[in-house]
Amino acid sequence: MISNHLLCLGFGYTAQALARALLAEGWRISATFRDPRKAPTAIEATAFPPPADASVTHILCSIPPDANGDPALPLLPAYKNLRWAGYLSATSVYGDHAGAWVDEEAICAPTSARGHNRLKAEQQWQAGTPAAHIFRLAGIYGPGRNALQDIRAHTAKRIDAPGVLFSRIHVADIVATLQASMRQPAPGRIYNVADDEPAASHEVVSYACTLLGVAPPPLVPLARAHLSPMAAEFYRDSKRIGNERIKSELGVSLRYPTYRDGLNACHADGD
Repeated sequence: MISNHLLCLGFGYTAQALARALLAEGWRISATFRDPRKAPTAIEATAFPPPADASVTHILCSIPPDANGDPALPLLPAYKNLRWAGYLSATSVYGDHAGAWVDEEAICAPTSARGHNRLKAEQQWQAGTPAAHIFRLAGIYGPGRNALQDIRAHTAKRIDAPGVLFSRIHVADIVATLQASMRQPAPGRIYNVADDEPAASHEVVSYACTLLGVAPPPLVPLARAHLSPMAAEFYRDSKRIGNERIKSELGVSLRYPTYRDGLNACHADGD
């Protein structure tokens, strides 16, 4: 019997969290690194592209796509024993829906180059491997990566952008969703991964300030926020990401259904 062996193409924040969870269950984990010497001890490191390995049973790709799509896709046919392949996409593929709720059947009309690249990569994955599962992630936060950290670093801004709402997801709930999908594969399926409560960004910053007992930064109109071009992209779109599919099909029960739940946990843990 082939044991569980996950290959992570890219080893960023989410892949690291998944790897920690699976290592605790006895999985074998491999991952690509720009510098394999910097890999954690328990991870089998390789440069990109990795050599073909018949023992790999699961693949997770989190490498950002470029204008040509996903650079990792041509590697997949070499993995002959794949039971599951996951591609981490983003909700930017939907574009602007004027604050409306969107599910996985909603029209995708991205407004940014990054959104277009994500959508192209999704389409390549669906056409390129029969094991593909697509996960459209909302804004990711969790330990070491959250509004509390921004406030402590004095980089948090409260931006007044009327009508612009964002969805978020705690990294622990992404991991739970990926593990649920691995247990019950549904090749070709697309999943939104978001919490239950979309909110304006300034509300999240205000709540984090309350937890830290500090005064919130002033509310600044979007036109005077002096955002980088990349940051400004996020304010082009407003939508509420629906998450019913991960609950009804995968049985996911969110540990952190709102940003308040997630920030409370981060604060309690000193993260």
